Amino acid sequence: MDLTPYVDNLRRELAVAADASGDEARALAERLSAPLESAARLTLLNVLSEAMSDVTRELAPGSVDVRLRGLDPEFVVTPPPAPDPVREAREPVVAPVVAAPPAAEGDDGTMVRINLRLPAHLKGRAEGAAAAEGLSVNAWLVRAVAVALDGGGSAGAPGRGRESGGRGFTGWVR
Repeated sequence: MDLTPYVDNLRRELAVAADASGDEARALAERLSAPLESAARLTLLNVLSEAMSDVTRELAPGSVDVRLRGLDPEFVVTPPPAPDPVREAREPVVAPVVAAPPAAEGDDGTMVRINLRLPAHLKGRAEGAAAAEGLSVNAWLVRAVAVALDGGGSAGAPGRGRESGGRGFTGWVR
């Protein structure tokens, strides 16, 4: 980003102000323009750095840095990490059969809407987990919330872990 137009504008404004005050003020303005140019560049760089710090907070875990090349700053954008690559179409995806969680007492099946805002990296992970299990993200989230609230340990398929009493395992043995 070229700061020269901004610094030149500052010089012009200083010259206009000095012209209104006479020859002595004009000479003083000419002597002050070089030190003021350095101060103006440093101030603009500080403002840009602070702005990019705010952008980085919103972009986390990605970032935007301001680097100085010669006299001009440049922006370096580090995007957030990409979600895990999607499997190629020729690889078969075997989704486990997942039973719907049992309806709670008094549950009449009425659906309600809720807005959920996830950081981009969590959204990507949730989409990947849902796809791996052959579910929509919504269905996966409903099941995960139900398991978490009903005291379940994991959102995996039922019948593959400890029983709710914690005394044994379910499944087949040879």
